[in-house]
Amino acid sequence: MSAKEKMLNGEYYISWDEELTAERDKAKDILFEFNNMKPSLREERDKVIRGLFGKVGKNCWVESPFNCDYGYNITVGDNFYTNTNCCILDCAKVTIGDNVWIGPNVGIYTPEHAFDSEERTKGYEHALPVEIGDNTWICGGVSITGGVKIGKNVVIGAGSVVVKDIPDNVLVAGNPAKIIREITEKEKIFD
Repeated sequence: MSAKEKMLNGEYYISWDEELTAERDKAKDILFEFNNMKPSLREERDKVIRGLFGKVGKNCWVESPFNCDYGYNITVGDNFYTNTNCCILDCAKVTIGDNVWIGPNVGIYTPEHAFDSEERTKGYEHALPVEIGDNTWICGGVSITGGVKIGKNVVIGAGSVVVKDIPDNVLVAGNPAKIIREITEKEKIFD
């Protein structure tokens, strides 16, 4: 079994594998060009993201700079927005629903290096998927680790570190992120 197959199956693999290194280099070259494109070149930027990501819904906007490992493991739904300095290490699937907003300086990290120092030094890691439900707002500076499922209609407070699953309809914050309260009523902002 190839290192890529092991990676995609969540098994331990050597991250310095030749095929994986070439795929990361390809994504980094694409992102270098993307991150240096004028923001006003909306159609061209959209075309790059649609060519890089595995699947993209309607109305996707990714601010620069943006970084990822491969791109093909990322799927986003309709009305997706991510602010500057988003980093998605997509060694496993990252599935993002509709109407998801991501603040600046957010990291989504699917890979986990081996805990044993000898194995880690040899380059062993495995990756766990991340799922983010519809209508979720991830505030600035949030870190999300692999293996986490975030429900629908969730708000994650700025600077939070998400290491466990989050149910639907809650506000979470902290390190590690904990449920602050349920979101049960619509907050009326305008009359």
